Amino acid sequence: QVQLVESGGGLVQAGGSLRLSCAASGLRSSSYGMGWFRQAPGKEREFVAHIRPYGGITYYTDSVKGRFTISRDNAKNTGYLQMNSLKPEDTAVYYCAAGTGYIGNTYSTVGGYNYWGQGTQVTVSS
Repeated sequence: QVQLVESGGGLVQAGGSLRLSCAASGLRSSSYGMGWFRQAPGKEREFVAHIRPYGGITYYTDSVKGRFTISRDNAKNTGYLQMNSLKPEDTAVYYCAAGTGYIGNTYSTVGGYNYWGQGTQVTVSS
């Protein structure tokens, strides 16, 4: 019933921008916190950003602060990750995740979410 679908990935040169989208279905629009994670080949899945169910409160991993912006449009039941000033080290598969339980301080962990999208590839060339 629950489905998260990412889109917007692709190939971009260093310094460029991409906007990822995450369309949710099977969930009430404001009933879940949303997170973005990424995973590069040979590395563990890494927390990128989180936004609370009603927006406003956001968190970012240090390496993307000032470059990435997480947002959501609850009327459309869609989340976004705006990525600017991209670097080659941002190259990874990016995953959208939703957490419907109490998140607390688990927003930066894989265990804080119970639904995941299929991922979208982001490749940044130098």
